[in-house]
Amino acid sequence: MNKTLILIILFVYSCKPEISNNIVVTSPDDKIQVELKLDQGMPQYAIQVDDKKLLKSSALGYRFRDQPDLVGPFQLVNSNTEMIEEDWEPVWGQEKSINSLSRMIKLELRERLVPHRQLNLYFRVFNDGVAFRYEIPKQVGLDSLFIIEELSEFRFARDGKSWWIPGSHAFDSYEQLHKVSRLSEIDSANTPLTYITEDDLYISIHEANLTDYAGMTLKRSRSDSLNFLSNLVPWPDGDRVKTSAPMRSPWRTICIGRSATDLLRSRMILNLNEPNQLSDVSWIKPMKYVGIWWGMHINKYTWVQGDQHGATTENVMSYIDFASEHDIQGVLAEGWNKGWEAWGQEGALQLTEAYDDFDIGAVVEYAKVKNVTFIGHHETTANVAAYEHQLESAFAYYDSLDISAIKTGYVGAIKPSGQFHYGQWMVEHFRRVVQLAASHRISLDVHEPVKGTGIERTWPNMMTREGARGQEWNAWSEGNPPDHTTILPFTRLLAGPMDYTPGIFDIRFDRYKPDNKIHSTLAKQLALMVVLYSPLQMAADLPENYENQPAFQFIQDLEVDWDETLYLEGEIGKYVTIARRHGSEWFLGAITNDEARELEIAMDQMVRGDQVAECYVDTEDAHWDNNPYPIWIGSYKVSPSDTLKARLAPGGGMAIRLRPLTEEEMGQKLVSISDLRQDQEARE
Repeated sequence: MNKTLILIILFVYSCKPEISNNIVVTSPDDKIQVELKLDQGMPQYAIQVDDKKLLKSSALGYRFRDQPDLVGPFQLVNSNTEMIEEDWEPVWGQEKSINSLSRMIKLELRERLVPHRQLNLYFRVFNDGVAFRYEIPKQVGLDSLFIIEELSEFRFARDGKSWWIPGSHAFDSYEQLHKVSRLSEIDSANTPLTYITEDDLYISIHEANLTDYAGMTLKRSRSDSLNFLSNLVPWPDGDRVKTSAPMRSPWRTICIGRSATDLLRSRMILNLNEPNQLSDVSWIKPMKYVGIWWGMHINKYTWVQGDQHGATTENVMSYIDFASEHDIQGVLAEGWNKGWEAWGQEGALQLTEAYDDFDIGAVVEYAKVKNVTFIGHHETTANVAAYEHQLESAFAYYDSLDISAIKTGYVGAIKPSGQFHYGQWMVEHFRRVVQLAASHRISLDVHEPVKGTGIERTWPNMMTREGARGQEWNAWSEGNPPDHTTILPFTRLLAGPMDYTPGIFDIRFDRYKPDNKIHSTLAKQLALMVVLYSPLQMAADLPENYENQPAFQFIQDLEVDWDETLYLEGEIGKYVTIARRHGSEWFLGAITNDEARELEIAMDQMVRGDQVAECYVDTEDAHWDNNPYPIWIGSYKVSPSDTLKARLAPGGGMAIRLRPLTEEEMGQKLVSISDLRQDQEARE
């Protein structure tokens, strides 16, 4: 009886047809098509956009260390297609509500040959891209899995211009300037990898929901310069992923736009993550902050206790006073804890012991009285084993002090030796830290992190991260060129919020480091606080450089949690203009590369009735290299029918606050915003 049943089941399986070439999954608007097939039993996918081929047939599968490759030949056991639509509200973000609409197919595959292993493939097709993932269900004979290669291919049909950072063999740093080349000239790349096809599609390759898995880089095929292969960051023994069935991979994402700003609008990566896991989120607070940080990079202060120590009780309290007076919600202190003088030594940094000149209890209480959040700091020196030994006590210590936000850092090569920042072991570590922080009601700003993949939807206390070449490089290197920040929105920031630490007003800081400088104008530093999104946004300069500076008013007024965002214009590496709304006010930021640029922006998307535009814009003679400071500040009347016309200096920018008129202003005659360009010229 049982043998007969088994024979019948096998017969049914054998009669299942292969996926035929005409099985296509389309986006809800029918403009993107994913073609799925079994080529001699081997699973492949291809993508068309607007009836043009984007990806040729690309292979899928796995190689294991201790068993045969899971690549086929397969037969189709079952398939299921469904429309998925969801409206959800992030705890914080670039808008208050997000719509997720996609068509998903699940393919259940079974090997034709013994041992008849099972593999499920999921494809979700959105109006703005395609995502796929693997699932190895629980089954007899598949317990422990040692993946040595994920065989996902991205076989592009056409070449194009690309922006990328190398998929370093060290797998340890995203802090590099983006290279610009033909797609076919890339050898290896970290993601997001962004490129424009020859027929003007804007594409970004990345991943979503990186959980219990290695980070993905891309490497070029030896046989096809437009074929890129998944290249997972390894363990010391060469395994890429150590896991067990059931297992699900992260989503591999191909974001697709018809313009550069389409990439900025996409929320596909967030939508591919699970909903918020925290029942109480009242303690998670987006905020602006200042801190003891930039002073160390320009050599005014030291992390180590001594004559120039930055994180003293007196100094941090002065930062708290400044924050309280200027509507800044947080103050960060780095270098308050013992051990910085023993940098690099085993277990040097003591995360619960303060230097003698820093009374953390008094500082935290002082901050509370001033209604300012004290932001703690965990630097690990990348000695992750030592950090994990202190994790519980360090978070419990901050919890006992009622500290609700911390910055973590992982500078250097990971210890234990052989592990990498973006390998599975570290991915698991980062997730443990996020979850432990949540259990202590602590939010995180992670530096030297694993890249963002949208987990802030699931764990909204994971608020921001570095993961790119940030502002500090201007303090001790050749600096970030003016086009760097016009590339980041279309590359790194597609992965999630970034703590770039903008807002430097002392552009040249000659008093401390005469051979270094910021490669932007003052107006651009304001604009970056709008353009480079972070729910924890640092005004990074020294407080004394903000005092008596009229441009600082924009930072005081700035919000960091948004009801709505408009991506008004942009081209990768050239310019970008973004407007964000909080309540009845809009904040606009526009930046350019090293070329001057004329701006024309219609106001009808933002303005309802007459409003006031408080403008901070480069003067006619401003220039990032030889004249970065001149800034024109003026208030103008603006109506929905107006068009803003302004000039951005080379390496420059513009920041605007749009707000309702006050009762007093309603009776005044204000200059129209159409005269802003004339005012710039008159300022020369």
